[in-house]
Amino acid sequence: MFDLLGFERRVAVRFLREGRMQSLLIIVGVAAGVAVVAYISALISGLQANTLDKTLGAQAHVIVRPLDDVVTPAHTPASGVAELVQTQPRAQRPRSIGNWQALVPVLEAMPEVAAVSPMVSGAALAQRGEASKAIALMGVDLDRYDRIVHVRSKVVAGTPRLAPGEGILGRELADDLGVRVGDRVAVVTGTGTLVVTESLHITALVDLGVRDLNRRTVIVPLRAAQSLLGLPGGATTLDVALVDVWQAQVLADALSRRLPYKVESWQEANAQLVSALNAQSVSTSLIRGVVMVVVVLGIASVLVVSVVQKRREIGILRAMGATQGQVLRIFLLQGAIVGALGSALGVLLAAALVWLFVTFVRGSDGLPLFAITLAPMLALRIAALATVCGVIAAVAPARRAAALDPAQAIRM
Repeated sequence: MFDLLGFERRVAVRFLREGRMQSLLIIVGVAAGVAVVAYISALISGLQANTLDKTLGAQAHVIVRPLDDVVTPAHTPASGVAELVQTQPRAQRPRSIGNWQALVPVLEAMPEVAAVSPMVSGAALAQRGEASKAIALMGVDLDRYDRIVHVRSKVVAGTPRLAPGEGILGRELADDLGVRVGDRVAVVTGTGTLVVTESLHITALVDLGVRDLNRRTVIVPLRAAQSLLGLPGGATTLDVALVDVWQAQVLADALSRRLPYKVESWQEANAQLVSALNAQSVSTSLIRGVVMVVVVLGIASVLVVSVVQKRREIGILRAMGATQGQVLRIFLLQGAIVGALGSALGVLLAAALVWLFVTFVRGSDGLPLFAITLAPMLALRIAALATVCGVIAAVAPARRAAALDPAQAIRM
């Protein structure tokens, strides 16, 4: 096919060379457009990935928990009878998921599910000398829980272990209590005569990425939390991690229909974040569309001028036997060449912009704000799109050139 287009290719390249300056300007314009699209796409992708990593780094993708306690009416009002009833909401208490041991393998067998971790959670107090802090007590199986939030990668001091009598604290909570790895902290639950206390040996401190979580998190073995919260053999939640985080809402809806439990996805728990991510994606798509329209108009305007300038040459080519199809393909090839060269240059420019961002844009701690990369497939798709846009932009000028009357074109 390339050999079949040898004549058209040679003429197209010669036309571009003769208008060297305008060809160079439009190639640079295409490169600038491709660079903007590629760089912004990589930047937004990196920002969204960083935001999701920080948000989902300390929570499950789907959480299964018991239904809330509700007050059951004393009787059903008669039909057509209006009653004035004031019902006091029932205070919520830690409750276990019924038969959760059998539910775990069912969830793990689902193809969308990557990991499942039972948890017993509740409120407690952490005491050390005169210091006392309200905490969120979480009882977990460390190996299972690590597959949900990768807690081992968040350790800033010590070695994470959860043998009986051991615990892991958030970094800010350790500072508030004045403790470090190797010290002991008393955890107290219950009130009045039902107070339960356990002394924990601190094996590690973690940074969960959110200061509020670091200030109140205490992670203990699952059985220790069951004992402290009065739920022997129980689990207040089942944390589920998915292969694709964006399938969380679909799976949550499906489980809600099948199970007599409350199932919540991370999208429901972070509705504002999801709205912000969607707004970013829409904005990026709009920017891509506008830039590509500008690229098409730029290539089209240059080729229209080229048709006007090359009328005599086009007339001579037609008089020498060139068909309308060949003239059409000459200008389509010009659009493709301009788009391809501009795309290649634009991808290189975008890669340079990404390197400059990663190298020189730093946060207050001296580290890069977040990692961004220009994925090869993303660069290839954008380059291909720009090349196609170049061909599309050449359609109108090419048809105009092909429709020229040879005799009139030569006389002009």
